[in-house]
Amino acid sequence: MTEDNRLGDYLRAQRARVTPAEVGLPDVGARRVAGLRREEVAVLAGVSVDYYARLEQGRERTPSAQVMNTICAALMLGADGRAHAYRLARLTSSAAFVVDEAVSTDLQQMMDNVSNAAAYVVNSGFRVLSSNRIATALIGADQYDRPVEYLFLDPAARLYYLDWIVIARATISGLRFSAGFTPTHPEVAPLVEFLRRRSPEFSTLWDAHEVAGLGITKKRIEHPEVGRLDLTYQTFEVRDAPGQQLIVATAPVGSPSADALSLLGSLDATRHR
Repeated sequence: MTEDNRLGDYLRAQRARVTPAEVGLPDVGARRVAGLRREEVAVLAGVSVDYYARLEQGRERTPSAQVMNTICAALMLGADGRAHAYRLARLTSSAAFVVDEAVSTDLQQMMDNVSNAAAYVVNSGFRVLSSNRIATALIGADQYDRPVEYLFLDPAARLYYLDWIVIARATISGLRFSAGFTPTHPEVAPLVEFLRRRSPEFSTLWDAHEVAGLGITKKRIEHPEVGRLDLTYQTFEVRDAPGQQLIVATAPVGSPSADALSLLGSLDATRHR
């Protein structure tokens, strides 16, 4: 990825994902590249081939909202993909992101009062800012301050996350979404560059340009203290603190995973007496 041509890199990656059949075009002749040709995207979007080529090459950087809308439609982008493309095209506010890492007292109180669920707040780089007792014990000291680095650089992560590759892809697509939403956050770009140098898997997945908010995720975890947990993670934007996200992990009432969450809370409380 070239940081000064993020829009062009993203459009090129999305073009490679779409087949002619998916957009109703005949697949005639051998193709030198995967997906659609530039001229096919241009026709579908109703723009000139030269203009679209300049967008991908970074020689044109100020497309109108109408043009971006037709290009996003031609590339069959979903809601998250469209939002990301608009941000890269600077069609949303480009004001500098103001970092606020402080979790409000009210939000902390709400997390502490959540019964039998792990609740924690992360910033744009997915670093944990605050958590309740269950989440503190669930996450553990090894990944609390550096969850993305832990995921890609610590071999223990592949034992902790039973579906490691699924979690890795979701984390990177969420991180890219976050990076587009808060492009001037001081932690995100250095984190990405550090991991691109240290982890070939991170670099490959990052260059795939998959983009999606965290949303609802299922995770299977093998915790060193309580064993297997099957959890549902739900992510919420913290409206009063741009860049912060509240994540809540739950299990069905009465299930072994719910019992394990309760035990984690008790273990953390015991450790802090």
